Amino acid sequence: MAARLFPAVKFVVKGGVAGAAVFVVYEQGLLGSGAQGAEALQKARAALPPAVQEWTNYIGWEVRTAQLPPTPKLDFSPSDSWNKGVQTVMSALSVAPTRACEYSVEGWKYVKDLVK
Repeated sequence: MAARLFPAVKFVVKGGVAGAAVFVVYEQGLLGSGAQGAEALQKARAALPPAVQEWTNYIGWEVRTAQLPPTPKLDFSPSDSWNKGVQTVMSALSVAPTRACEYSVEGWKYVKDLVK
C-alpha cells in the first residue's frame, strides 16, 4: 500500500511546487507585458542588497563592504528578450517546411543505400 502512495504524494508535491512557482511569477507581473516585466526587474534590483544584508545578519556573519563583491548589474530587458524569442521561433517555423523536405530526401537516400 505504501509503495502505491509514494508516487501519488510525489506527484502532489511536485504539482504544488510548480503551482506555487507559477502563482509567484504571475503575482510579480512577469507573465504580463514587457513593461510589467521591466518593473518587476527593477523591484528585484532594489530588493537584492537588503535581502543579502538581512540574510548575513541572520546567519551571524560580519559583513564588511570590502569583503563582499558588488551586486551584479542586471542589464536585462524583458521586452528585447521576448522580441528575440519571437523572432527565433518565427524564423524556425518559416524554414521548417524546407528543412522537412531536405531531411525527407536525405532519409530516402539513406534507406535506398541500405536496401542496395
